[in-house]
Amino acid sequence: MDDTTLTKVIGIAAGIFTAISLLPQIVKVIREKKSQDISIFYLLVLLSGLILWTIYGFRKDDIPIIATNICSMVLNIAMIVLGMLYKKKNV
Repeated sequence: MDDTTLTKVIGIAAGIFTAISLLPQIVKVIREKKSQDISIFYLLVLLSGLILWTIYGFRKDDIPIIATNICSMVLNIAMIVLGMLYKKKNV
């Protein structure tokens, strides 16, 4: 495997791990139906970064950056929605 291919593989793997990082938290919130310990502010800041990374990916025409950050945004938005939904139910 040449250096360019290895770099691409590392980048894609990093993007995948970053994209799925919220899955355990989403599953926990759905199971417990509680989100008091979730920081919505943190998720909004993270979402802002993901939006900027996606714009960067489009500007660089880099499909792995675009795809993994869009996936991350979807999960992040799901977490924000669940966080707001279950905070309202448990207050």
